[in-house]
Amino acid sequence: MNANQHESSGLSRTQQITLRGPAELADALPFMLGFHPTDSVVLVALHGERGRFGGRVRLGIPRSPREWASTADHLAECLVEGGSRSGTRPDGIVVFLCQDPAAGETGRRVMERLRPFAQRLRTACGALDIPVYEALCISDGLYFSYCCPDARCCPPDGTPLALSGTSVMAAAAAYAGVRLRGSLRDMEGRFKPTGGPGEEEQRAALDTTAASIVPRIIEDAEGKGREEVRETTLRLAREILRRFVDAKGKESPAARTGHATPAGPDDATSVGTAPTTRTNAPTNARRNPIGTAEGDAADDALVEAGEAAALILGLQDRVTRDRAAEWMEGWEATAALRLWRVLARRCVKPYQEHAAAPLALAGWVAWSTGDEPTARVALGLALDADPEYVFARLLHQACNEGLDPESLRSCLRAERDTRTAPEQAALSATRQVRMRTARPQGTRQTLRKPGRRTSGGERRSTAGVRPGGPAAGKPGSGAPKSGGQRGTRSGR
Repeated sequence: MNANQHESSGLSRTQQITLRGPAELADALPFMLGFHPTDSVVLVALHGERGRFGGRVRLGIPRSPREWASTADHLAECLVEGGSRSGTRPDGIVVFLCQDPAAGETGRRVMERLRPFAQRLRTACGALDIPVYEALCISDGLYFSYCCPDARCCPPDGTPLALSGTSVMAAAAAYAGVRLRGSLRDMEGRFKPTGGPGEEEQRAALDTTAASIVPRIIEDAEGKGREEVRETTLRLAREILRRFVDAKGKESPAARTGHATPAGPDDATSVGTAPTTRTNAPTNARRNPIGTAEGDAADDALVEAGEAAALILGLQDRVTRDRAAEWMEGWEATAALRLWRVLARRCVKPYQEHAAAPLALAGWVAWSTGDEPTARVALGLALDADPEYVFARLLHQACNEGLDPESLRSCLRAERDTRTAPEQAALSATRQVRMRTARPQGTRQTLRKPGRRTSGGERRSTAGVRPGGPAAGKPGSGAPKSGGQRGTRSGR
């Protein structure tokens, strides 16, 4: 191995972990990414004399060897240029090639098959004046070094990986509260269609909804149809967010009244009533933990095929997508990420490209809430669905370069406040009017000067004096209460 000491400070700003040798490097990779990479090429930047870990890039290993040269050049440029923009050009790079053996294949065979790709990655980094300190192949529970010629530490048949949880990196991660999210294949599977009998129903719903929605978006010259679709999409999405919070599927007061209320899991800001209300969702959905296969299945059961189709097609509108991106904090972010996963899983053939919008939104929410591993996976899948999807490309670049999402959050908050200011002003005025008109219309006494008689010849009670009797002061009795004046808080 060319460099036998690497220092990582990624787990904690106050904690430094020294890694020695290729074994500890191979064990550290899942903790650097937050998951076990499968079928991936990963480049990690090193900085300083001690090789401090910096930025990293990951990409699926191209199936065709003809793509290896261009992929190697692209990855090297991305890592070096990204570091240069942030003022931290790498001093070295570590390369990882991770791929499970195919049927009848061994780990060593995988290593040999990928050797030309590893060599091309080394030359691509060298062309940018960045040395590759180590290149490892991880396959079938073994690691192999392309750089270390010493068979005593890196035998040609590979070296078994450390047992899970026994390395210094695993101990540091456990202490810091870092958890692995399984393999990359598992994480990607949560965003992909699961197949099964419901896939045909979802395809039919997408076909029917597309025939209805797309002409209204494209052919309406005045934009009225587009605006109607936009508002309907956002209302439906908001209703499903509340449905996720209340797993029983009961409609919240905000949905019933159609009026905006302070943000909260039960009474969220909404304009208009939701188009549909489900009351037959599974009552045990709350028992299924979020982030598991059972939790995903429970979320799927809360969204009907027609609703999913309407949201998938509605989110193809850029303005609608940008307004949906405002659900990025608190309970809204948690519910939104679940909804975007559901919609991505509903993008069945031939609607795979439509998954770019919900996948990009899922990546944005995950990044905004600090879940960078999920963000990178979701944004990578969005670019697989549509390589030219600008929203996903910009987010993916910003996430990989370690930028702070707060700047984008601030922009979205400002746009939301500007848009909702007239609505809030109108709502406040409406509430004041309702408060005035909602007072009990009881029989009012006419206050007259003392001594003046009514037409019936009976003397009226003087002003401010309560008549006696058991009914005095009761609601609807018409008698004014002592203390306070009419129109004040105590004298209503």
